[in-house]
Amino acid sequence: MKRVLIVDDSRTSRRVLRDMLERAGYEIIGEAVNGQEGYDQYVKLQPDIVTMDITMPVIDGIESLKLIRKFDPNAKVIMITAAGQKEKMVEAVKFGATEFIAKPFMEESVLSALAHC
Repeated sequence: MKRVLIVDDSRTSRRVLRDMLERAGYEIIGEAVNGQEGYDQYVKLQPDIVTMDITMPVIDGIESLKLIRKFDPNAKVIMITAAGQKEKMVEAVKFGATEFIAKPFMEESVLSALAHC
């Protein structure tokens, strides 16, 4: 069973993702509300997969992705993007994002992104 860390400043987004992933058999081992917390939780919990929102307080998802990939070059990080974040997506790919999920979440595309990890 794959262990997942959800990083998103929106409680609603975290709940929706948690529900989808648990239904599909993933184990949610942690949640974080900003990029710094996401990085700290990654180091502590060592999840198999991270879902990472891009736009968050303290440090954003791109900065958090950089920190996580520096700590673990093989980290599987799926970036969550809202409409109109094209440049951010390009940046995330450059820093090693594994996959992308768009908001609003479509269960099919969420599960297919995780299956690729």
